[in-house]
Amino acid sequence: MTRLSSHEGFLGKIKDSPDDFIVEEITKSSTVLKASEKFTHESLRMQTSPTGKFTVFVMQKRDWNTIQALKIIAKRAGRGIKSVGFAGTKDRASVSTQLCSIFGAKAEHISTLHVKDISINGAWQSDTGVELGDLLGNRFTIAIKESNATEERIKQIENELNGVFPNYFGEQRFGYRDNNYDVGLAIMKGEFEKAAMDYLTNTKNERNLDSIEARERLAKERDFTAALQYFPYYLKYELTVIEYLSRYPTDYANAIRRLPRQLSLMFVHSVQGLVFNKEIEYRIKNKEIAPKADDILCPTDQYGFPDMDKRMNASDGRLEGLHFIAGNIVGYDSERINYAEKQILEEMGLTKEMFKIQSMPELSCKGNYRVLFAPFKDFSSKVDGSNATLSFSLPSGSYATVLLNEFVNSPG
Repeated sequence: MTRLSSHEGFLGKIKDSPDDFIVEEITKSSTVLKASEKFTHESLRMQTSPTGKFTVFVMQKRDWNTIQALKIIAKRAGRGIKSVGFAGTKDRASVSTQLCSIFGAKAEHISTLHVKDISINGAWQSDTGVELGDLLGNRFTIAIKESNATEERIKQIENELNGVFPNYFGEQRFGYRDNNYDVGLAIMKGEFEKAAMDYLTNTKNERNLDSIEARERLAKERDFTAALQYFPYYLKYELTVIEYLSRYPTDYANAIRRLPRQLSLMFVHSVQGLVFNKEIEYRIKNKEIAPKADDILCPTDQYGFPDMDKRMNASDGRLEGLHFIAGNIVGYDSERINYAEKQILEEMGLTKEMFKIQSMPELSCKGNYRVLFAPFKDFSSKVDGSNATLSFSLPSGSYATVLLNEFVNSPG
């Protein structure tokens, strides 16, 4: 990813421990859910109802995936995973706080649950649950170990960024093997055999020797029945596809359909993400950070983050105050595609119509917007010998690791 800052970053080790990566959700009332602090519906300016069928609660977790943490809470409450709601997912390798809800459980019960490395920092009854997107952003406090950072270097980079950073999609979008894009593009082209085999056999960035051996053997032999015996058990989604192909060896489209829809959508989303990231790189290289006449803009919300619901044209002469450029997450329904996006799509051999996948319509993507250069707020830093700590707030959907890329040469 092309950096916005021209100053050289510093060395450092990130995520050495979950305690080095603290994530605190910022609620829609602009309240930061500080770790180890107790909250009430009054302090968060939320409604409560003694007869409400939902319990809204603040969950703090350490080294837990959000979904897995909520699964165990739901199980302890005698409920299923479909009963829970949450505002946003949080990194597993972290200490994080977030707003959640569960249907059909009492606040008194949720408040007294005891699960290792999970705590409930407040709970109350409500008539409504928490939904995805019910947040403004997240506050991060990140420890960087074995660092040669100096306060001067950090300040130089902060000043040059001037409150914004490239809002790239992070590596999570593209998968740990960095092949989500290849699978997604094959699906969009109707090349389902290629998509399935790339998903099953690509070994790029694969570190586990058993996985590498299994993937390479299947690529060579293409015997799905035999692969059921030697594929590692932890590659459960791959095994789901292989099991289907062992019975229907040429039905690659329906083999892909055996995957959870959200996983399959990530393949197509990665194509959108790569187009978006390329636009950011294009603008940095061409020094087009300021809005242009054909851009779509959005103003700030009460916290100073982009308000994506209030988009307007850059050519509108009535604009006042700070605005952010909203780039297209290109889809088949994208209405205004700017010059840079048109050029990138053409270079990649794509059209917006390709995101309407006729042979697999459940994976079609209408398109959306995302700011190209996102704000970071409440920035502070501390250097203590070979350790450094950075604190900052980001809008929902922006990656802390992407901002860290502006400061740290090799985030890990």
